[in-house]
Amino acid sequence: MGLPRLVCVFLLAACGCCRRVSGVPGEAEQPVPELVEVEVGHTALLRCGPSHSPGNLSHVEWFFIHKERKTLMFRVRQGQGHSEPGEYQHRLSLQDAGATLALTQVTPHDERVFVCQSKRPRLQEHHIQLRVFKAPEEPTIQANAVGIPVGSEELEEVATCVGRNGYPIPQVIWYKNGRPLQEEKNRIHIQSSQIVESSGLYTLQSVLKAQLVKEDKDAQFYCELNYRLPSGNHMKESREVTVPVFYPAEKVWLEVEPVGLLKEGDRVEIRCMSDGNPQPHFSIYKQNSNTKDMEEKSTTENGILILEPAQKQHSGLYECQGLDLETMLSLWSGPQELLVNYVSDVQVSPPAPESQEGDSLTLTCEAESNQDLEFQWLRAKTGQLLEKGPILQLDNLKREAGGGYLCVASVPSVPGLNSTQLVNVAIFGSPWMALKERKVWVKENTVLNLSCEASGYPRPTISWNANGTATEQDPDPQTVLSTLNVLVTPELLGTGAECTAFNSLGKNTTVITLELVTLTTLPPGFNQTTGPSTSAVSPHTRANSTSTEKKLPEPESKGVVIVAVIVCILVLAVLGAALYFFYKKGKMPCGRSGKQEITLPPSRKNEFVVEVKSDKPPEEMGLLQGNNGDKRAPGDQGEKYIDLRR
Repeated sequence: MGLPRLVCVFLLAACGCCRRVSGVPGEAEQPVPELVEVEVGHTALLRCGPSHSPGNLSHVEWFFIHKERKTLMFRVRQGQGHSEPGEYQHRLSLQDAGATLALTQVTPHDERVFVCQSKRPRLQEHHIQLRVFKAPEEPTIQANAVGIPVGSEELEEVATCVGRNGYPIPQVIWYKNGRPLQEEKNRIHIQSSQIVESSGLYTLQSVLKAQLVKEDKDAQFYCELNYRLPSGNHMKESREVTVPVFYPAEKVWLEVEPVGLLKEGDRVEIRCMSDGNPQPHFSIYKQNSNTKDMEEKSTTENGILILEPAQKQHSGLYECQGLDLETMLSLWSGPQELLVNYVSDVQVSPPAPESQEGDSLTLTCEAESNQDLEFQWLRAKTGQLLEKGPILQLDNLKREAGGGYLCVASVPSVPGLNSTQLVNVAIFGSPWMALKERKVWVKENTVLNLSCEASGYPRPTISWNANGTATEQDPDPQTVLSTLNVLVTPELLGTGAECTAFNSLGKNTTVITLELVTLTTLPPGFNQTTGPSTSAVSPHTRANSTSTEKKLPEPESKGVVIVAVIVCILVLAVLGAALYFFYKKGKMPCGRSGKQEITLPPSRKNEFVVEVKSDKPPEEMGLLQGNNGDKRAPGDQGEKYIDLRR
């Protein structure tokens, strides 16, 4: 290609138009090609010049120029088009009455000059320059995963950016923390290359090389592709990446978690930290409180010392050593004091208090701590606060005062730091029964659990008069709960069960009466299939041989009340029937003008009476019939009278 043509092609690529420069004076200038732009895969419309009239398009030939050679690809004769064999044979068609040639499925290979040539009335040519565009795919970026050491004399590869299947070649721009990077001698170098695919599209690869510093450890790098389409300029960005940057540590220090006041029982982590990357090898040392020497402590793989649970002996001075395994240089942190707050050795005196009823008792609580302490006394069973302070004074002791007491020693300045000590107060006394007697509804030949509870000091022992399997529980040091698993036999129904509690000061008993369940004596809450709903009663009221027992209502009394109510209802029903009978027979003329008096025996003329009849209705009784079916006289009705005054 000669120099004039090279200049033309260059100018054509830059501005889309040029005139052929002639090296021979007087040579005719070539027309400026019309520029047509289209995206890959779309259809290009090639017009045969705006100056041609429809009549001039009856005989037209279309050519394409490749390597300065003009090749025929389409003919128009009498308005009819015909494709020539070749690469365009199946992609060309006429439009707009033959004024436009449509080229479908445009590829990058179609970026060339097309010529429309008409020979009538004279030879005329119209040149068209087809420009093809294709947006690249989203750029991909791959960071250097190995890492870059600070202070390297050579430029190290930071990341690689790839943009695939674009046309023409897109332009790549690199960014660090949102700012574009430019070539800089001995600091930044951008190396780009491209590959032409078989489709004619380009794949661009750009490598960023740079010399990084310590401050680049968190830097964000990404690349941007700039490209053009018929619609204008566009761009696509890759994701952001960071690159490992290696630099030696300049200092090390200790960190403790959790932050703030520590207490016994906490999980405490002591870890070494440094400003280097990678982190050096860490070791943690603690000062021996006796020898004052620093002793190495066992840590995890990450160099973390875990104290779980933390104790008061963990308090002291700690130091960290960081060893750079590349340079073999070591750095030490400054000593740091760790303080684990504690409350320990809570003691109550006397440790096992004993007393008689009516006496007084003084309990004293002591504890050790590195902080100021507060004391509280609580009842173990209920949690009731009894006293604030280290001394608890108990006066005029009764049996109920026996049992557990809690001394709570706490540190107000350290939330959650406290320790407790339980002490049991023993009140001398003979066994005290939870119940003196009770009744249990049972079914014969069933297995039953009978319970008996007694308290006292010394701790009582419980025995049963019935054969069975007995088990014991100790709700507290002075109380025994015995449970007897027994078969209900006729003998047991006759004798009942009795439990006896005894100690060195006396004995006491609980009598359990067994009542057989029948359909007429079915107590409330009794299930006919499973038996009584409960076999053990545990009322709040206690009783012993010296106290007055407040007995609970027994199931039998409830049954008696129900029967009494039913009898009263029946009596009222019979009374209503009698009144109705007198009314119908005229002996009680309510609403009539005359008054009649119910006939009574002479001696009981002034007494109030109630007639009692059978449960059967009048129709069944035959109230107006005699024994032989005869009607009775009005005064002979077999009536009975009950004096209600008695």
